[in-house]
Amino acid sequence: MVNGYSLDPHPRANFAKEQFAVVRIPRVKRDRVPAASVTIVDDLETAIAQSNPDNKFYPAKVVGPARSSEGTMLYYIIDLYGDL
Repeated sequence: MVNGYSLDPHPRANFAKEQFAVVRIPRVKRDRVPAASVTIVDDLETAIAQSNPDNKFYPAKVVGPARSSEGTMLYYIIDLYGDL
């Protein structure tokens, strides 16, 4: 087990996975964000309903969490829905 993630391809392995989320993105052109800026939701419709672009909260599909080389927990943005 490395940083809480199993590298063994066992069915119970805890791999980072794709999820829908509402993500706070203070600057344009972000490909990853700190875990504290991500709220995981059940589906895209919920992410859209909870988004607030005027306050920089956007619906997204993310993968994570993953630990960065600096030790920070991050989510990587796969798709961003809406205008930045």
